[in-house]
Amino acid sequence: MTTIEDFSARAIDGTETDLSAYAGQVVLVVNTASQCGLTGQYKGLQELQDEYGDQGFTVLGFPCDQFANQEPGDEDEIATFCERNFGVDFPLFAKVDVNGKDAHPLFEWLRSEKGGLLGGRIKWNFTKFLVGRDGTVISRHSPTTEPAKLAKEIEKAL
Repeated sequence: MTTIEDFSARAIDGTETDLSAYAGQVVLVVNTASQCGLTGQYKGLQELQDEYGDQGFTVLGFPCDQFANQEPGDEDEIATFCERNFGVDFPLFAKVDVNGKDAHPLFEWLRSEKGGLLGGRIKWNFTKFLVGRDGTVISRHSPTTEPAKLAKEIEKAL
């Protein structure tokens, strides 16, 4: 059985990160963008990280520029923007594709586990996947789902 621990991704600082580092944690994987109408969700994501981080929860942010060129910056610009504007200290990764032939394998797997209404395709920035302590996908949430609405589900998973 495939789990999140079977994947790796390049961190925003360029280092390769084995996602097995999050084994046994509840993880919220989110494709993000700095110039999206939903960018304010970074604040809510950071609040979830602050609230539950010491209980074995981590938000993983994956910038993506596949939707209306809303993440045009490079990794340094993205990291600076997120930290300066939202105090983001949860792990951020290098830009990835979430759909199509160049989609990151993690997102191919997430989409296959929880296809959603579009047969798996991610329709916009800030789609959220909640992954349980066992590394399997619990749920998928639409871009417009505010992070705070996931609190009870996170608490249950913890």
